[in-house]
Amino acid sequence: MSAMTIRRDIAELADKGLLKRVHGGAVTTSTLLSEPLFSVKSQMDIGLKGAIAQEAIQYVAPGDVIAIGGGTTAYVFAQHLLESQQSSGITILTNSIPVAELVQALESKDVEVIVTGGVITRSNSLVGPIADKVVASLRVNTVFLGTHSVSIPRGFLMPNSLEAATDMAMMDIADRTIVLTDHTKWSCTSLSLFARFDQVDTVITDDGLDPDSAAKTKDLVKELVLAHQSETIEESE
Repeated sequence: MSAMTIRRDIAELADKGLLKRVHGGAVTTSTLLSEPLFSVKSQMDIGLKGAIAQEAIQYVAPGDVIAIGGGTTAYVFAQHLLESQQSSGITILTNSIPVAELVQALESKDVEVIVTGGVITRSNSLVGPIADKVVASLRVNTVFLGTHSVSIPRGFLMPNSLEAATDMAMMDIADRTIVLTDHTKWSCTSLSLFARFDQVDTVITDDGLDPDSAAKTKDLVKELVLAHQSETIEESE
């Protein structure tokens, strides 16, 4: 094949976080450090994320002040929430640029959004000291966070240490913490721990989680919710 084809394929794989471009070629990336772009992750496991989102919106009441973290599962939750009656009069604090854009695009301005500011990550999240300082000055009823991986018995992890720190800051100002994650995250590994199991009130995942992992997680967290993915997939079809 041509050199141009090779360069194009390498660029595409690098965008997906599957390898790292270097002078003269490419090298493999560690699964501990790689993180696909938001545009890539948003196309993955859509049915699972929709099922999780439908369960999560039940934890929001009209007029609530909530926080929504970065990542595509949190983004799908925001989509479902803004289409529901529970979003009436709510205020959303977020470090997710896509979530903020969702609110801004609403025809009805019944929802207020506060954006943290900060440094932009590959997942289109705003992190770092600026974000953490804004978050620390506020208070929310509930924070909804995604996660890159779930490690038993350690907890919830992110590949980006700055993003992990900002998630921790959001947890510090919330009365309740809810983690939204599909069952595939139990087989992933990441670098930075942002929450132990005993720091999380509810974990919402899908019923594709294997029984052993579900039983161990249920013993470690206050509440484990298994969303029925089949119903959402049928509706999307």
